[in-house]
Amino acid sequence: MNFNVNYFLNVFPQILPYLPVTLFITIVSIMFAIILGLAIALLRSNKIIIIDSIFALFISLFRGIPSVVLLFIIYYGLPQIFPVLKQMGATTAAIICFSLKYSSYLAEIFRASLESVDHGQKEAGLTVGLSKIQVYRGIILPQAMVNALPNTGNMFISLLKDSSVAFFVGVQELLAAGKMLTANLFFYFETYLAVGIVYWLTVVIYSWIQKQLEQKLTAPYHR
Repeated sequence: MNFNVNYFLNVFPQILPYLPVTLFITIVSIMFAIILGLAIALLRSNKIIIIDSIFALFISLFRGIPSVVLLFIIYYGLPQIFPVLKQMGATTAAIICFSLKYSSYLAEIFRASLESVDHGQKEAGLTVGLSKIQVYRGIILPQAMVNALPNTGNMFISLLKDSSVAFFVGVQELLAAGKMLTANLFFYFETYLAVGIVYWLTVVIYSWIQKQLEQKLTAPYHR
C-alpha cells in the first residue's frame, strides 16, 4: 500500500478553510430546527386532534425522506413550481433542507422532554395564579430543555455529518474540498482520511463543550 504521508499532512491546510462553511450550515440549520421543533412540540402538547395530525404527518414526511432527496426537491424542484425561488442559493437550500428535516426529529425529542416534566408542577403554577405562558416559560421549559440537551446534541452531531450532502448542489464545504483535491492528484485515501479526521475532531470538540454545558445546567439538580 502506497500512503503519501507528505501529501496527507499537507492536505489539512487546504481543507480547513472550508470548515467554517460546514459549521455555518450546521449551526444556522440547528438553530432554525430547534425553534421550529419546539414550536411543533408545544402546539402538539395542546392535544388538538387536527393540529396533532397535521404535525404528525409533517414529522413522518421529513423523517422519511433522505436528506439528499429532500435537498434536490428544494433546490431543483421548488423553483419549477415557484419561479421566485430560482434565485435561491445552494447554501440557502441546504439550510432549509436541514432545518425542516431535523426539526422533525427535534419536535419528538422536545415533546418527550415536555412530557417528562411532572404535570403536578404545571398544575401548581396555575393554582398560584401564574398564566400558562408563565408556567411554561419559568417552570416547564427550563427543565424540559435540560432533559432534551443530550439528544439535541446528538442531532447537532448528526447534522454536522449530514451537511456533507450539500456538496451535491455545489456548496463548497469539507467534502467538496476533498473532491476537488482528489480530482487533481488522485490521492483518494489520504484526502478523504484527512476530511474524515477533521469531521471527527470537530465532533470531539463539540462533544466536550456539550458535556461541560450539561454539567453546568444539571448542577442545581444534584445539590
